[in-house]
Amino acid sequence: MRALLIYPQFPLSFWCHTKTLELVGKKAVLPPLNAMTVAAILPQEWEFKLVDRRVRAVTEDEWEWAELVVISGMIVQQEDYLEHIREAKRRGKPVAVGGPYPTSTPEPAKAAGADYLVLDEGELTIPMFLEALERGETSGTFRAAEKPDVTTTPIPRYDLLDLDLYESMSIQFSRGCPFQCEFCDIIVLYGRKPRTKTPAQMLAELQYLYDLGWRGDIFMVDDNFIGNKRNVKLLLNELKVWQAERDYPFAFYTEASIDLAKDQELMDLMVECNFWAVFVGIESPDESSLNVTRKFQNLRDPLLESVDAIHRSGLQIMAGFIIGFDGEKSGAGDRIVEFVQKAGIQTALFGILHAFPNTALRTRLQKEGRLIEGDMHGDGSVLMNFIPTRPMEEIAREYAEGLWKMYEPSRYLDRAFEQITKINETGQKHKHRGGIPSFKMLQIAAMMVWKYGVVLETRGKFWSHFLTLIRKYPSWAPGYLIACTQLEHFLEYRELVRDRIGKQLTVYQQFLQEKPELAQIAS
Repeated sequence: MRALLIYPQFPLSFWCHTKTLELVGKKAVLPPLNAMTVAAILPQEWEFKLVDRRVRAVTEDEWEWAELVVISGMIVQQEDYLEHIREAKRRGKPVAVGGPYPTSTPEPAKAAGADYLVLDEGELTIPMFLEALERGETSGTFRAAEKPDVTTTPIPRYDLLDLDLYESMSIQFSRGCPFQCEFCDIIVLYGRKPRTKTPAQMLAELQYLYDLGWRGDIFMVDDNFIGNKRNVKLLLNELKVWQAERDYPFAFYTEASIDLAKDQELMDLMVECNFWAVFVGIESPDESSLNVTRKFQNLRDPLLESVDAIHRSGLQIMAGFIIGFDGEKSGAGDRIVEFVQKAGIQTALFGILHAFPNTALRTRLQKEGRLIEGDMHGDGSVLMNFIPTRPMEEIAREYAEGLWKMYEPSRYLDRAFEQITKINETGQKHKHRGGIPSFKMLQIAAMMVWKYGVVLETRGKFWSHFLTLIRKYPSWAPGYLIACTQLEHFLEYRELVRDRIGKQLTVYQQFLQEKPELAQIAS
């Protein structure tokens, strides 16, 4: 079989980093790990071509070559996902789809023409699909009630990538999360009992990437890397030896719950293995909102103290924040901005709450008659898909204004400087790869120095920060310039959000006029 694997395009969102990628000459932040894993599970005597739509379009030769089209992706990718199902069917190609999007909502993919819906986790459902192909079946839906043992998952087919097009590589250690946040679909898709790969399995995947020539950042894509702390410590104790023996070819970052701050041994092990950052879902500084959404793990210790403990252990924090929880009081946007600034969190994802398919939040809102049915892109820059408990206009305004303030250049540069200072004050040793910077990187550095150190009003602050870092933490001075390149994306993104929110508020008002029963709830 000749299988064409297609990974759909994303709309412009917080994590696209389009402007930054243009500067550094990359096409995407991360490769499509799901598509590479699917390729590894399918029969290896098949031929594969992988097209990442963020990188390029599918060519005519590839469409002609394909005997089967395989598409996998998330809800946020739905527009391009469905378009490529339709395009494949226009060309008479059989289409198999999978991933979180059709697993959560299979109807749109089926309506677009998908022949095979290979849902849930592929280790269990791909073999069902292959058996159907052997029987000559031309369509089918394949589901599994149980969760697979991920120690059986083969090494993803990284060889199908052009590694040079990506800023980072991605790898997965575990699936599932032990917590019960009301809005989260991860616990629905992957369960609340974290399943982990073995240390030997992970080191084999890393060795494969190493042998392919990759050097640089690797994102552990786990939704909660520390969900099973015992197993993660077993991995890290072996990983630190593997990294040291190869002179630290990789620098890792991942996602984890805030209770990481209570385990100093775990944080120290992560730094020893050359983890440099962790994304944490803080969601809100308001305890009432955390209670409403069942984010109880964020209530056990003061959030500012937890953030500070992680920083001072040598790990940068990227954090997620959400506005629009039930019972939320006015001014939530400003309280989030104030928290981010006080905590020194350089990169904060700020979004509006959404009720995703099959979540506890969506079930509750359906029962309450507050759900707004329709498209849901989930890219953090669209209005919520339900009637909130305070005016939608107020939430939208606080969100747009809060994002604007959060990425005001002077505020952002202060946070970048403070974060670098905190993670170095305790003397943690990070393993920066040396070498002579490329001409391209020197050009980018010069551009950032010119813009933020000469042209903009940030010039005084920029030079104060930059010269202090050169004096005290010289190996981190380039990191400050990298932060400036990332700000280029956020400045563009906040403009997009402000424009999009205004247009969608108009659509929302028109929607309420057509739905008097929801208009009554909204009032």
